[in-house]
Amino acid sequence: MYKLFGKRICDVLLSCLLFPFFIILCLVIKIAILFDDRGPLFYKANRLGKNGKTFLMYKFRSMKTDSPDLRNKDGTTFNSKDDPRMTKVGKILRKTSLDEIPQIVNIIKGEMSFIGPRPDMPDAIKLYSASDRKKLGVAPGITGYSQAKFRNSSTLQQRFDGDVFYAENISFILDVKIFFLTIRNVLVQENVYRKEGIYDEDSDR
Repeated sequence: MYKLFGKRICDVLLSCLLFPFFIILCLVIKIAILFDDRGPLFYKANRLGKNGKTFLMYKFRSMKTDSPDLRNKDGTTFNSKDDPRMTKVGKILRKTSLDEIPQIVNIIKGEMSFIGPRPDMPDAIKLYSASDRKKLGVAPGITGYSQAKFRNSSTLQQRFDGDVFYAENISFILDVKIFFLTIRNVLVQENVYRKEGIYDEDSDR
């Protein structure tokens, strides 16, 4: 019952409560960006959603415009506190995870949930095994099981395994645990960055 109806009801109610704060945050961050690099407020990119449907995901922009998209060798996003692509404001947004807040819009549109597997880039579906595809049975989330457990330090396969575990075990109790673990991780600033060998995919920021 929770998976079919309760989860969506919780998402809509919480989104409506937080939306006024989101608007205020947009104004504050926009002013900060004007004093930083004067670039756009949002970063938008296609991501895989429920049942493999592609949607446009929103984030507060944390990198300089036209920065190359760097990936670790296993395909995970390259993260480093010394990443030259990040703006001054972007470093704060990334460290506090505030860059993810605009996905409230995706939640209202029914494309995402507060809790669920983090959405992958569309071409990541080529890497999925038959088991990995189970993660597409649920809506992606702003945070999820893998983020609560590892934040940004997980390998791609660890993340896929965590996503499948979540998809097979959705419950209100699990979502509450993930929610509070995520808050804890943000507050203690653990595993914010994962630095590895990298390769340059393309320029999309």
